[in-house]
Amino acid sequence: MIKFSEMPYARPDLEAVKGEYDALTERLKAAQSYEEARAAFLKMETEQKHISTQASLSTIRHSIDTRDEFYDGEEKFWNRAYPQIQEWEQAWTKAMLESPFRADFEREYGDLMFVNAEIALKTFSPAIIPELQRENDLRTEYAKLIASAQIPFEGGVYTLSQLSPFKNNPDDAVRLAAWKAEGRWYKDHQADLDRIYDEMVRLRDAMGKKLGDEGYTTLGYYRMGRNCYGREDVEKFRAAVRKYLVPVADSIYREQAKRLGSEYPMSFADAALSFRSGNPRPVGTPDDILAQGKKFYSELSPETAEFFNTMLEMELLDVLSTEGKQGGGYCTSIDDYGVPFIFANFNGTQHDVEVVTHVPFSYIWPGMEACEVHSMSMEFMAWPWAEGFFGPDARKFRYSHLAGALTFIPYGTMVDHFQHIVYEKPDMTPAERHGVWKELLGIYQPWLRLDGDIPFYAEGEGWQRQSHIYENPFYYIDYCLAQTVSLQFWALLQKDRKLAWEKYMAYARQGGSRVFTELLANAGLDSPFEEKCLREVCAAAKDWLDGYDLTGIE
Repeated sequence: MIKFSEMPYARPDLEAVKGEYDALTERLKAAQSYEEARAAFLKMETEQKHISTQASLSTIRHSIDTRDEFYDGEEKFWNRAYPQIQEWEQAWTKAMLESPFRADFEREYGDLMFVNAEIALKTFSPAIIPELQRENDLRTEYAKLIASAQIPFEGGVYTLSQLSPFKNNPDDAVRLAAWKAEGRWYKDHQADLDRIYDEMVRLRDAMGKKLGDEGYTTLGYYRMGRNCYGREDVEKFRAAVRKYLVPVADSIYREQAKRLGSEYPMSFADAALSFRSGNPRPVGTPDDILAQGKKFYSELSPETAEFFNTMLEMELLDVLSTEGKQGGGYCTSIDDYGVPFIFANFNGTQHDVEVVTHVPFSYIWPGMEACEVHSMSMEFMAWPWAEGFFGPDARKFRYSHLAGALTFIPYGTMVDHFQHIVYEKPDMTPAERHGVWKELLGIYQPWLRLDGDIPFYAEGEGWQRQSHIYENPFYYIDYCLAQTVSLQFWALLQKDRKLAWEKYMAYARQGGSRVFTELLANAGLDSPFEEKCLREVCAAAKDWLDGYDLTGIE
């Protein structure tokens, strides 16, 4: 079993890659039988996996230390290379779609890969290669800027991730000072943040128009691989969030303000503190958290035990917050070895445990919203093990985890709404974009007070800390759809753990074989695009929170 640190990386020879892709494309076109076409297809799968593996190794190692000069150079190479590789892959995709053996492929592998191939064709043309390359450079520039943060605070110097525990410190003065320190860093770098995003928006708009779309939004949906829902469905979901979830979230924050003895609407700093005695904190070191994660997965099921042990043995988790490390977290795959990789920034908060209990189960990737269902639902499966993770804070954790899932969805939906407006009006100035965010705050997060205490947030600039807006446009709604589905699992877990696990496995075992809405239907779950789905989970969760015994917890 090879460890991540031992996985060899080599920059591919692009001429050789092109030659191999071209040859396989011609081989597919010339195939006289399905057996010949299938052999070319399987060989191309192997080639694509290898290229993907090398790209993933470079990206992960660059994320772990953005100051590493070798992998910094490799990321620059991939920023240029990937758009070229897309051109060669497009020729292959066209050959697959036109193959006389398409029906044979569909009989063996299902038709979804052809549905996705048709979408993929709409995302690319050689005409947009320069824009794609520039977009990649800007993504890297943003990630490096965020990773470079060195924020002086209370005698120390911290990265943005390392500052997070101070942002929910129970001491009001310390907490507010931390929010101000973070906001000041963003303000100091606002010219660059505005410039990078402004260029990204104009580039993406230009790409959409070159491909024959109205602008970027249609292309953005295609790039996300959306194959069973569109803009109207998302608009319907956003309307349901405003109707059912915003009032529930508002009631959660009103109760929180009472517990804290805070003014309502709340300041950004007060909204970050769930309990006067402090937010739930995991017990022990990062190693203790991982050990408890191992115990959780070992006891949950044989499948999860094997999966998590493999992750640990192969060094497939990098979770400590260190200097030079890229912010945030992600899960990616290393295809040659058939394994995922978890990247995160532990900082001593509740989120550390949610990362460890948030491992996607399937090796075969469906759409991103479907993958997020795996991980967000797994977090709720971990509740019976909360004492091992949180010790005396376990009761706090269960309350704040459910409350946090509910209050996250309005925020995530606002991120999506913001991006739709931005790409409808690509010529807006940075100041106008900040104005849009400030207006949406009033709709989706009415519990927040937009005073001048923390200018960066109060003036509608807080969206700039959300990396997805820069790096993965239109991704964020996937989290909201998945969280809605995960709340169905939460509700089931309150009634019948065995049935909840059976439905979870029925969902996960399908992997990427069906579109999102079919994966749900096949597992007996409601689609988040049906209004009753949000209405019912909101009602169940509000009843549970209202009846939860917080006696003895300050």
